[in-house]
Amino acid sequence: MEWKTRRLASASVAVAAATALVAGCASGDGGSTSGASGDTLTLWTHNAGNSAELDVVKKIISDFNSSQDTYKVKLQAFPQNDYNSSVVAAASARKLPCLLDVDGPNVANWAWGGYLAPIDVADSEVPLSDQLPSTVGRYQNKVYGFGFYDVALTHFARKSVLKEHGIRIPTIEKPWTRAEFDAALAKLKESGKFDYPLEMGTGGSGEWWSYAYSPQLQSFGGDLMDRDGYEAASGTLDSEKSVEWATWFRSLVSKGYISKKSGADPNKDFLAGKSAIQWDGSWNAAKNADKLGDDLAIIPPVDFGNGPKIGGASWQWAMSSSCSNKEGAQAWLKFSRQNKYFVDYAKATGTLPATDTAAQQIDGYEPGGKFNDLVEFARKFAEVRPVTPAYPYVSTEFEKAAKDILAGADPKDALGRAAKDIDTNLKTNNYYAG
Repeated sequence: MEWKTRRLASASVAVAAATALVAGCASGDGGSTSGASGDTLTLWTHNAGNSAELDVVKKIISDFNSSQDTYKVKLQAFPQNDYNSSVVAAASARKLPCLLDVDGPNVANWAWGGYLAPIDVADSEVPLSDQLPSTVGRYQNKVYGFGFYDVALTHFARKSVLKEHGIRIPTIEKPWTRAEFDAALAKLKESGKFDYPLEMGTGGSGEWWSYAYSPQLQSFGGDLMDRDGYEAASGTLDSEKSVEWATWFRSLVSKGYISKKSGADPNKDFLAGKSAIQWDGSWNAAKNADKLGDDLAIIPPVDFGNGPKIGGASWQWAMSSSCSNKEGAQAWLKFSRQNKYFVDYAKATGTLPATDTAAQQIDGYEPGGKFNDLVEFARKFAEVRPVTPAYPYVSTEFEKAAKDILAGADPKDALGRAAKDIDTNLKTNNYYAG
């Protein structure tokens, strides 16, 4: 099936909005329908509002342009909230740039939709085999993208608070069990010292819900869908183990352990002592360490019965299928794969370096460093979200169901509805075959 006849699985992009965005994209640097004008290639990134990461992108582009006189890369940055819809609209109008970044869970959808072309970076300075598996985007046994970093979910707490309440500080080798975790929350609640014993970031939206909570679902023994062929959610998302997770998830609200909708800055609330334990990301590790020093506990995910789990995959670089200068695009991709840029990204963004070599050059992330456990979490516990073009739709349905459950919906009914809707989407799209 030709790429232009396919539809993005996500239901979040409206036709009217896409039409408006096409007009906007056509007037930008990506005016060529091929993504290149002669030997000048356009690059799109989602980092318009993230100056630290954008500066690294600019540095790589500047270094590449100065290193040779065959190709020139031009940058166009978008705000993250607008980025995905801009790409979808541009793809519909055949106006994608040659180079673009893509959120890891969307790689399969964009590859299936014909937005992306496979890449070959085999002779780069940093081999793909040296990277954390979650930082390489594959679909149907082909590489479509790679990232310079990942992030890891973790529990943050104060060691002094846990000690005061007789709560064991878990380790990678011996994480909390469900029983231990529930008992800890009960003790912290009973103390009356916190607005909520646990901060789970329930005020967030979008991909946070699948990223933050589906690993807990997986640790219970459930999943977002059947990964054997990716042809059904029924029987998996609404399975007994998935319902068990959802019932527990809802109990966190009913027992007063978490807020049904947390505040605008959950990490700030944690640092202010409003919560005792926070389920958060590695991006706040340095800030928390600066504030709490040696009192900060970086805690692995809970083992709810099927091993500790966290989400894997972050932003990755890719090449569009419509690029008329793929040789130039791959030259930039290969050039970017230098160890120094892996280091630059991690230092600028506070993320986990995608290679061990880079980690050894970043204070705190080297073996034995105060943040090295986060790298180990990513290596040992990370589960990529379902590698299927259906994923954006799956994620949207899971978010709806999880929010309904926290609001009081019957867990089995909410998950059952989501599973049926996902199955319908799969069938409508011929199970994303081809």
